Amino acid sequence: MSDVVETRFLPLLPLSTGVVLPQMVVPLGLESDEAKSAADAARAGDGLLVLVPRIETDGGPTVYAKVGTVAKIEEAGRLPGGGRGVLVRGLHRAILGAAVPGFGEGSSGSGLFVQAEPVEDPAGAPTERAQELMREYRAVVEAILEHRRATPFAEALRGIGDAGALADTAGYSPDLSFEQRIDLLETIDVTERLAKALAWARDTLGELELKERIRTDVTDGMEKRQREFMIRQQMDALRKELGEDADDVAGGYRAKLAEVTMPVAVREAVEREIDRLERTGEQSPEHSWIRTWLDTLTELPWGKRSDDRLDLTEARAILDADHTGLDDVKERIVEHLAVRKLRRQRGLDASGDSEDNVAPARGGSGAILVLVGPPGVGKTSLGESVARALGRKFVRVALGGVRDEAEIRGHRRTYVGAQPGRIVRALKEAGTMNPVLLLDEVDKLGSDWRGDPTSALLEVLDPAQNHTFRDHYAEVDLDLSDVLFLATANVLDTIPGPLLDRMELLRLDGYTEDEKVTIALGHLLPRQQERNGLQPGEVEVTDDAVRAVVTGYTREAGVRGLERELGRLLRKAATRIAAGSVESLPGAQGGTPKVVIDVDDVAKSLGRAKFYDEAADRTGVPGVATGLAVTGAGGDVLFVEAGSMPAENGGGLAITGQLGDVMKESAEIALSYIRSHSELLGLPAGSFDKKRFHLHVPAGAVPKDGPSAGVTMTTALVSLLTGRPVKSTVGMTGEVTLSGRVLPIGGLKQKVLAAHRAGLTTVILPARNGPDLDDVPEAVREAMTFHLAADIGQVLGWALEDAPAALPAEAA
Repeated sequence: MSDVVETRFLPLLPLSTGVVLPQMVVPLGLESDEAKSAADAARAGDGLLVLVPRIETDGGPTVYAKVGTVAKIEEAGRLPGGGRGVLVRGLHRAILGAAVPGFGEGSSGSGLFVQAEPVEDPAGAPTERAQELMREYRAVVEAILEHRRATPFAEALRGIGDAGALADTAGYSPDLSFEQRIDLLETIDVTERLAKALAWARDTLGELELKERIRTDVTDGMEKRQREFMIRQQMDALRKELGEDADDVAGGYRAKLAEVTMPVAVREAVEREIDRLERTGEQSPEHSWIRTWLDTLTELPWGKRSDDRLDLTEARAILDADHTGLDDVKERIVEHLAVRKLRRQRGLDASGDSEDNVAPARGGSGAILVLVGPPGVGKTSLGESVARALGRKFVRVALGGVRDEAEIRGHRRTYVGAQPGRIVRALKEAGTMNPVLLLDEVDKLGSDWRGDPTSALLEVLDPAQNHTFRDHYAEVDLDLSDVLFLATANVLDTIPGPLLDRMELLRLDGYTEDEKVTIALGHLLPRQQERNGLQPGEVEVTDDAVRAVVTGYTREAGVRGLERELGRLLRKAATRIAAGSVESLPGAQGGTPKVVIDVDDVAKSLGRAKFYDEAADRTGVPGVATGLAVTGAGGDVLFVEAGSMPAENGGGLAITGQLGDVMKESAEIALSYIRSHSELLGLPAGSFDKKRFHLHVPAGAVPKDGPSAGVTMTTALVSLLTGRPVKSTVGMTGEVTLSGRVLPIGGLKQKVLAAHRAGLTTVILPARNGPDLDDVPEAVREAMTFHLAADIGQVLGWALEDAPAALPAEAA
């Protein structure tokens, strides 16, 4: 080559976006001062300069390629935009060496001269390996040009016989990246350069063939759908001729399908069943099964969601208006709303059912709460209030007595009369995919040979799984992650551990006397007036009368019995008004009769009081102690009676009252402790000689169990043996050990509320339950005295009449 020179310093023109290879003729715009200076220096000499790609680095020094292209300026002038430009021809590669700044006289000096060592491709015939690569490279490039309908360029490619020049034609490919072009430039060995160009060409051809195959599949699919459309049109025409077009069942389902936004997988399943329906005769049993299934799927609220009411103040106001107290539950609902509000504001809420979202991955954005408490505290009605506060639909699923797993997951379609489970039917009833779904009485689920419904609920109530809940009947994935699940239960003992682990526990332990009065005046009385046909102003029940009903006629954790008693009061008043025996009183609306029910009228309408201060009567004699317990109906007060009788054989303990094994063991522990510490307890010698003891816990028809009656049994026995009665105002609870330690118990809030309802003013509790007193309403804490006992000696000192201030610690 005549233009090849020896090693020399040439002006360096950096290339930021492209690579110029030998034999290329390209125009270059001179935008930077460095480029203009390089061009001026080259034109001042023999027109040669070296073109070097510049590699950008993040914050580091400028890096150039190791190999550049020596090029000659063929022409210089102005570009269409007015800027300077040059037309250069690539001559050969050059390995770059040292660089010196400046371009000498007549230039701006803002550039580099670089040492360029020329590199020539080997002369003569290419090697056998190179010839093989050249043939394969031409074939691959010709296939690429054929895909792109650029076959005229293939003729020019066949005319290149030099292996290096053929490999350099890869630089014209628009599919190569800037880095690949630099790699091609820096590859000096011709055979290696051809191998790289061939590998890149194969990658490009593979992508083009894949695109062509996809395009062909799409075209074939469209042609298939067009063919099916034409056939269906012909079938419709035939049905019209036969007079059967009035019953186009499949067309009706397709119209429904077009109106519903379903996930792709669900839509495909429905379309398959519609196709089956068309091929199935009406006389076939499968025809009705398919239609029932299609009705179920198309009637589900796919893509429909209620907009959450994200005003936290308004939501709390709605909750407060519907229910008095229950602050823990209300705060948790407001917290759920606050989280939803923040996620929506910050764009973290994933979209639900859509055409492009088959099974959205949920991060557990739903909430699953279980409300545990005695009957009548408002668990079920709270679910409706939560739905109203959130602005969502409400649906209730009653689970009490359910024993069949198919009630939750649905029946298989192969069974006659098969139908979806209660979860799917609840969504259909709600009309949205994000209702408040109340699972009522979840603690009363059963199990038998038909399956275990609690196991089926494990998937429903697991935020990590319920976005792909699969009903046996529907056989498609349902997204339950936006559903707010509320479960209700009276006790936790019957709920399996794995199921309980998936739910957040909120306790509703019952109401205080003041809360019951407030609920009665604000909610129960207005509702009962409406139910009994009374107008506002016709009947007035005073606050004192309501309090008399609360204390004398009901003794429950909830308010269901209170509402029944208030209903009886109002029915008596309604009878008087209907009989015309009430005169119009001043202040009544429109001069209508007005009945005022005061404290003295309660007994006349409801009869004598059902409850009274029983503790004073029961504990008036030694051997009777007042204990506290928790039942399925809430907290309760129980009495432990101890007695003794002569026995020839001596010793022994009788236990009655339908007690469980744990409670019987507590009685044995109590007696053993007293026997082993009789001297420290001040018991006279011979207290146990030829005596048989009897412990009884009324009422005998009610089963009882648990360790928390240990201190009560011990106190009753010590009271019997010492002759000192238990104080009538004292209630107690706690587990006792053989060494006399008092261990903590559960259900403290319910037990304290029960003691308050029963009129007790002092409660003895285990010392380790002290922090639990924070859960007790402040009004109750102020009205009662609490003693925290670490050993049984302290309990006896506080509970027995005429007892010393404290017994020695050794007694414990």
